[in-house]
Amino acid sequence: MTNTNDGLLKTDLPRHAIKVLLVDDQAMIGEAVRRMLAPEADIQFHYCGDPANAVKMARELAPTVILQDLVMPEVDGLTLVKFYRAEPVLRDTPLIVLSTKEEPATKAEAFALGANDYLVKLPDRIELVARIRYHSKGYINLLERNEAYRALLASQKALADELAEAAAYVQSLLPVPLDQGPVRTNWQFIPSTSLGGDAFGYHWLDEDRFCMFLLDVCGHGVGAALLSISAMNVLRSQTLPNTDFSDPGGMLTALNEAFQMEKHNNMYFTIWYGVYTRSTRTLRYSSAGHPPSLLIHQDPGGHATVSELGSPGMVLGGMPGTVYRTETRALPPGSSLFLLSDGVYEIIQPDGTLWTFSELTSLMAGAASVGRPEIEELAKHVHAMHGAGPLDDDFSIVKLQFPAEG
Repeated sequence: MTNTNDGLLKTDLPRHAIKVLLVDDQAMIGEAVRRMLAPEADIQFHYCGDPANAVKMARELAPTVILQDLVMPEVDGLTLVKFYRAEPVLRDTPLIVLSTKEEPATKAEAFALGANDYLVKLPDRIELVARIRYHSKGYINLLERNEAYRALLASQKALADELAEAAAYVQSLLPVPLDQGPVRTNWQFIPSTSLGGDAFGYHWLDEDRFCMFLLDVCGHGVGAALLSISAMNVLRSQTLPNTDFSDPGGMLTALNEAFQMEKHNNMYFTIWYGVYTRSTRTLRYSSAGHPPSLLIHQDPGGHATVSELGSPGMVLGGMPGTVYRTETRALPPGSSLFLLSDGVYEIIQPDGTLWTFSELTSLMAGAASVGRPEIEELAKHVHAMHGAGPLDDDFSIVKLQFPAEG
């Protein structure tokens, strides 16, 4: 398969020759038609003198035009027209009825049974060739269209299988939820209709410092997924030289230089990156154009307060020399932090309006106040708003809990 200048995909589809099958019990008619067509090098002529064998021969030959005599012994031509049309492989094959009769009623019956044309035999050679070419051209166009459509379906299925395999690989790189220890995690990732660019992770930098991040590459497709995987692997393996991965602002500044969009097919990404220090219960974080993370804490009365951590800034890879700053926040015992992508809240509601970030925070606070699992409540609400079918963008949210340590 090759890509042509007009943007259409061309495949090595078979080329169809013009093949004519004449069904007539008179051999002299067969010879006469053969001689008419002999000067036409691109027309293949085949003759069937036994009407009982006509359907079988037509199935095997797959002609582009059938010339069918009307009056024959044993099986008349109109009956054969019905037989041809009952065969799936011959249902669309052009049929030209040949007859010595010119009665309008006979012609009308032939057309009603499925004939495409009607000629009084023997027709003029020029007219016969012209009609054969005309009907064959239309039928070959139909065959080629159907073959191209089948090839397109096959290529789409192959592409869908490859994208599904790629999506499964991306999801296999996501971290395992942690249900014990000083930091406990849970997450939900709902992929959209196409391969997206969301990625997230967390790990211990050392015994005291726990790193977390969520990034979102612009656009969708294989390119976005590859860039997100590349960035995620850099963060997990800490492979940026001369970079302190415990300093969020400094790390994003270095990451920005390594992932300038000019070097990555003009793609950029947003990211929220934080480091929790267990001994001091402090969180240091920085953001590059990413939605704020939500810190939720319940007071003794059960009321949940929500704080937005992170301020808008330049996307990562958008401009060389950008310096990202680190912010610090104390984390009360029992608090929860939510990292999320914009696919979590940029949902079109039934009335056509976009669900807002403030509506998201209200939903999360309400769920926390009554003890409902926030991520599950959010996913249910988003699906209810969106309706049936896959979401338009990846839904990625990570919950990190910081219980009191005894």
